Amino acid sequence: MKEEKDLPEAEDIENTVVVTDDEGNETYYREEMVIPLGAKNFAILAEDNDADNAVVARIDFDAAGEPIYLDPTEEEFTAVMDAYDKLMAEMKEEED
Repeated sequence: MKEEKDLPEAEDIENTVVVTDDEGNETYYREEMVIPLGAKNFAILAEDNDADNAVVARIDFDAAGEPIYLDPTEEEFTAVMDAYDKLMAEMKEEED
C-alpha cells in the first residue's frame, strides 16, 4: 500500500539566495518575484530579517546550469523597476 504524503504547495516553497559580501558576511534573501525582460530574468530579493530591504538581481546561469545572481546594469535596474511598478499598479487595480 502506498503511503500518501502532504506535499508543500508551490507557493510554500521559497527560493533562498545567500549573498556574501567582500568581508565574508552572509545575508539571506527570499526570491519574492521573477520579472522577465527580453531574454533575461530579474529577481526581486527580500532580506529574510527585514522585508523592507529588497534588492534587484539579474539571474544568469553557470556552466552547470545553476542560477547565479548578479548586479544589474543601471539601465536594467531602471527597466526592472518600471516593470515592477506597472505590475504592482495592475495588481492594485484588480483588487479594487
